[in-house]
Amino acid sequence: MRSFAFWSLVVAILVYMTLPTLVVLMTSVNPTQILAFPPEGISFRWYEKALTYRDFQLAFKNGLIVTSCASTLALVVGSAFAWLVHRYNFSGRGLLEAVLWSPLIIPHFTLGFGFLLLGGVLGLTQGYVMIVLAHMMLVMPFVTRAVYVSLANVDPNLGRAAASLGASPFKVLTRIELPLVLPGMAGGWLIAAVISLTEFTASLYVTGSRTQTLPVAMYNYIREYADPTVSAISAMLIIATTLIMFFADRVFGLRRVLAIDSH
Repeated sequence: MRSFAFWSLVVAILVYMTLPTLVVLMTSVNPTQILAFPPEGISFRWYEKALTYRDFQLAFKNGLIVTSCASTLALVVGSAFAWLVHRYNFSGRGLLEAVLWSPLIIPHFTLGFGFLLLGGVLGLTQGYVMIVLAHMMLVMPFVTRAVYVSLANVDPNLGRAAASLGASPFKVLTRIELPLVLPGMAGGWLIAAVISLTEFTASLYVTGSRTQTLPVAMYNYIREYADPTVSAISAMLIIATTLIMFFADRVFGLRRVLAIDSH
């Protein structure tokens, strides 16, 4: 009886979590001009409009620029911090770790507003620099986590054996540790890229009309129009994200990278 109740609760939670996704997918093929559920038929006209709408094309281009820069910077900085925290015991290590994980608990609108104020002081309001820095701050904990777990899974005896054979610390890092950590770095970068590409709340504060990312462009579009075009974009993002995460799990082993599976 307890097992039945437990699995019933699990199924109910899964249905609750996936139901909005199913609604979005179904409304994206609705042929009418108004968002409606259930759909009155099947049409892919809104996918064509989403792919050819000029504002969405520019916003997607901006998003790719911001995502590539922010994820790469987060990878470099986050990997360095992960290596520092994992390798050394020093005063203030706990505080540094708390600062590194803080973007996970601080509301995104707070970070976005803070970067908006900072950009105003520095004269960089609504430019690519502040958008990239804001996104880097938001996604860096995921990269740091992935790299830290990968470093923890590296056998320290490998480095000691290489050092005993005359390898310098730099060679130990580049020839032994770095190749073993590369899957975690790649997985962390990919997760950061997906999060950055779909980030909306912080982006709303730091983007302008010429630098708006795709989620911001979708928000501006839905304020004026009520057709299923935004549902079509959302459906494409859902499908693309699912495929990317499936690919990353198969290639990099995300369960191990994120310490979900320790084996």
